This record gives sequence, C-alpha cells and structure tokens, in this order.
Amino acid sequence: MEQWEGKSEFKECVHEYAAKMKIQVKSLALRPMTTKWASCSTDGNLNFNASLLAIDKELGKYVIVHELLHFNVPNHGKLWKSLMKAYLGDYEKMELKLKEIVLSEKLSSSSGRDRKYSEKKTDTLKHSRVGRTFQ
Repeated sequence: MEQWEGKSEFKECVHEYAAKMKIQVKSLALRPMTTKWASCSTDGNLNFNASLLAIDKELGKYVIVHELLHFNVPNHGKLWKSLMKAYLGDYEKMELKLKEIVLSEKLSSSSGRDRKYSEKKTDTLKHSRVGRTFQ
C-alpha cells in the first residue's frame, strides 16, 4: 500500500487530474469530515476528508476523480461510469475497497455515534441542493 506523503502531494494530484479534465478548481481543502469522503459545489469548491491521507493512494485517486467528474456529470449514469473507467481503469475494485474500509470501521466501532458515522459512509452516493457529496 502506497500512502500520500502529505497534504501537498494530495492537492497536487487533485490539480493534475483537474487539468487533465479541464476543470477549474476555485478552492481545495483537506479537513476532518465525519460522514463523507468528499464534497464539491457547482462554484468549483472541493473538500476532501483528511482521512484520505491515511489510506492507499489508489483509493484517494478514486475519490479525486469521482468528485471532479461531478463538475461535468451530475449523476452516476453510463457517461460517468465510462469516464471513471477511462481515467482509472477498473474503478469498481477501488470502490469496493473503500466500502471494505468503512465496513471494517463499522465492525470495530463500539459506540453508537461511530456506528452511525460508518453507516452514513456506506450509503450510496448522495447529492444535496448546495453541492454534490460523495459518501
């Protein structure tokens, strides 16, 4: 497993993918998030869960590409899936690995709050009125 060297490497990766996709990122932040891996707004703001720095880079790239695609494709239909495959290849395996991480957190969790947190992360991808969120 290859981990990120730090926030700067993660952010550099976001900007590299954004450039490939011709997406303008106005703001980019890594911060603690309790119920999702990332979120974006139609204004070009991206927020990523700081916990991504502690997991495999491959999985972080999945979250980066997933979120960036939502600037142009608001749903998870055929076009979105085709683009995920074009950028990452077998992205479904990465998606399953992320779900396994959340499930292991859920199983090792002992408090109700932690279980609720894990259950929210395992939910399907959701979108809000303010912006899109990836859980």
